[in-house]
Amino acid sequence: MTSTSAKLQKANDFILKAEEEEKKKNYAEALRLYTQGIDYFVHLTRYDYKEGKPKEVLQGKCAEYLERAEIIKKYLKKQKNGSQKDEAQPPAKSNEDSDNESEDPEKKKLVNQLESAIVMEKPNVKWSDVAGLEGAKEALKEAVILPIKFPHLFTGRRKPWKGILLYGPPGTGKSYLAKAVATEASNSTFFSVSSSDLVSKWLGESEKLVKNLFEMGRQHKPSIIFIDEIDSLCSTRSDQESESARRIKTEFLVQMQGVGNDNDGVLVVGATNIPWVLDSGIRRRFEKRIYIPLPEVNGRLDIFKLNVRDTSHTLTESDFKILAEGTEGFSGADIAVLVQDALMQPVRKVQTATHFKKVSGKCPTDPTLISYDLLTPCSPGDPEALEMSWIDVPGNKLLEPEFTMADIRLSMKKAKPTDEKGLVQLSF
Repeated sequence: MTSTSAKLQKANDFILKAEEEEKKKNYAEALRLYTQGIDYFVHLTRYDYKEGKPKEVLQGKCAEYLERAEIIKKYLKKQKNGSQKDEAQPPAKSNEDSDNESEDPEKKKLVNQLESAIVMEKPNVKWSDVAGLEGAKEALKEAVILPIKFPHLFTGRRKPWKGILLYGPPGTGKSYLAKAVATEASNSTFFSVSSSDLVSKWLGESEKLVKNLFEMGRQHKPSIIFIDEIDSLCSTRSDQESESARRIKTEFLVQMQGVGNDNDGVLVVGATNIPWVLDSGIRRRFEKRIYIPLPEVNGRLDIFKLNVRDTSHTLTESDFKILAEGTEGFSGADIAVLVQDALMQPVRKVQTATHFKKVSGKCPTDPTLISYDLLTPCSPGDPEALEMSWIDVPGNKLLEPEFTMADIRLSMKKAKPTDEKGLVQLSF
């Protein structure tokens, strides 16, 4: 099934081709492409984006392209009827934005390139899905949610943060926090960018992409620009680096706090594992810096629960406490990988089993029904054991073994934290 982002990209592609055909005066083909692009936009607003800022943005685009398609349609109809003698082509776009785009087609190309960075499909990660990190969550709410909900609180000298840097060891949840921000800030436009979105092989294009990104952020405010692994773009300036890399950093500095740039309503959030390599000028522009540490014992307990979630298991509260205490130095990502491996243990039991026995349980195809002829792995010494392999078990007759503490203990024997150094707080 086509994802929402793929449909959005498809719609933009159709519109881009339509505009190219219109320039070539292939009006019939332009109309066909406009129509297809509009169909995609209508489908997106009807089924994918039912409310919020993204829907408003798409509706605006849809209205603009529909108006253009109607103009071309009328022109083709008059031409077909033989009444189009004086006009060689349909009237040009009348609005100011269209004039600017026709004057600068290169800018339009860059803007279309960056539109894929707008996160239209909300990640569906809530604050409650992020275990621990209360300080980080409060700071992000203070910077993102409160200014939108209670703008009167932020008047006079009290202003919301314009730059937040999330830093800490790998796997501690920096990017996951950004997903929660994208979900919770429903009225904001969320841009998620990486170095691949902003670095171009063409001379001078990278800094133009940076400039256009911030311009788009100002046009769609309130907006949040999230830059993952920002160190790959904004490391310390040196004599050895290329001129292109230096210009990208300069453009970032100008756009974040340059003269004449009004960034009210635009929040820049950066994430990095190695904050000490960031250029000092860039680092200073992130007014609020939030250290995302390795989880404490209570945080690890919550992470285990979140990762096991609704999987059928026999783990008790005391089991979760033992697991949390036994994973000192593990990041959230390490625990997620550990649980994922442990969840595969019942599957491995099925794969290696030589004997199965008949049991009753919830029907695999319809959990509301009870089946009395299911098969589950057992030891060869079981009185009801039937000698067979998983290949002989019908697809709708397998009852998976329950997930137990023994499964996690087995995976824990080979699990290690990915970054031992993460135990020491970074300072810069």
